[in-house]
Amino acid sequence: MSRYLLKNATIINEGKQVVSDLLIVNDRIEKIAASISDKHAAVIDLSGKWLIPGMIDDQVHFREPGLTHKADIFTESRAAVAGGITSFMEMPNTKPTTTNQILLAEKYAIASQSSLANYSFFMGATNDNLEEVLKTNPETVCGVKVFMGSSTGNMLVDNEQTLTGIFSKCPMLIATHCEDELTVRKNLEAAKQEYGEDIPIEMHPVIRNEEACYISSSMAFDLAKKYDTRLHILHISTAKETALFGNTLPLEKKRITAEACIHHLWFSEEDYKTKGNFIKWNPAVKKASDRDAIWNALNDNRIDILATDHAPHTRDEKGQKYLSAPSGGPLVQHAVLAILEKVKECKISLERAVEKMAHSPAICFRLRERGFIREGYFADLVVIDPAKKYVVTDQNILSKCGWSPFENFAFSHSIDTTFVNGKIVYQNGRLVEQKSAMRLLFNAMH
Repeated sequence: MSRYLLKNATIINEGKQVVSDLLIVNDRIEKIAASISDKHAAVIDLSGKWLIPGMIDDQVHFREPGLTHKADIFTESRAAVAGGITSFMEMPNTKPTTTNQILLAEKYAIASQSSLANYSFFMGATNDNLEEVLKTNPETVCGVKVFMGSSTGNMLVDNEQTLTGIFSKCPMLIATHCEDELTVRKNLEAAKQEYGEDIPIEMHPVIRNEEACYISSSMAFDLAKKYDTRLHILHISTAKETALFGNTLPLEKKRITAEACIHHLWFSEEDYKTKGNFIKWNPAVKKASDRDAIWNALNDNRIDILATDHAPHTRDEKGQKYLSAPSGGPLVQHAVLAILEKVKECKISLERAVEKMAHSPAICFRLRERGFIREGYFADLVVIDPAKKYVVTDQNILSKCGWSPFENFAFSHSIDTTFVNGKIVYQNGRLVEQKSAMRLLFNAMH
């Protein structure tokens, strides 16, 4: 039996900051009160430190099975808990792609052995697997992923009949990557005409432009409206797309929701000069004005969730010419710190940041007993030291790829301790690789 008594913590939760004690018994939060004494508990004094619910990252690519030279569930969940992410939802574009129930079950089996964070896996849709998609259990699987834009393997869903079938029949949350393939191809051909094979990275947001994003996002939006589908549009990257979303309903009543990612909130097209392919993502990092619009939409609740789209590749892969270098980068270890940096810059309030990283994903995906600091809930908790700097170096990066777009950046805060289901998995810069992670469970959509 494990018991921890956290004393004098500044708890940031549900729009408030309160200095309080918190008792963890086994995997749950037993009690929250101004003063608690428990002679059987290990006492941790958190005076001057913040206690937040662990971030729930609804979009990661951990590369297992089949691409484990870049990453695997163990290495990336290790980086996640060191970064204050206690739960993740992983995408189906692995090798083979997760497009049937057997392959989906195999991923869960791997995670049950090796993950240090709580886990769920999306079922992947293709142009011809609707029957398999409809077998997915909404209480044990986070959702269905639809790539309405270029992807790995057979995962581009561009057949209108298939899309209609998925949107009209699937009772689960559908998460979409929205970039119009025809627009991207047309822009790529124009760039090749101009530059040949030596396209500069600065052309990435021109090739994967606002139009490509908006055509696809608005199509998904219209389909969801038509069939009353539960739609979640991932990684919004343009100002134009933010106008699609409303903020008049409370999140639990919304049928269409949206996500913003760390890189689209941090970088802009000016950063390609110094970062090159290391900030090559799909959808592309675009103008500073797009970045500002995403911040505005996040703050006024048109965008609901903060995520990473963590998608590592090796340095060698990223070091290739533009056309060969893959898109994506590692973010789970530094996402919470990056957002806290923006709190310090007054881009977002601390309470709103916690809402977007933890509360909102829990509400949006109908997660059971997670995402909030409440009595009876699972003790997925993160202690932040607001007075201790953290410098990213190639020595302290835990993702298997060994690099970060934040290398050499000095964050103003640091992750002090991470609890997953009441057990300490990370403390004072060290991992405690004990098995406490669980499969995430959901209340089915209705």
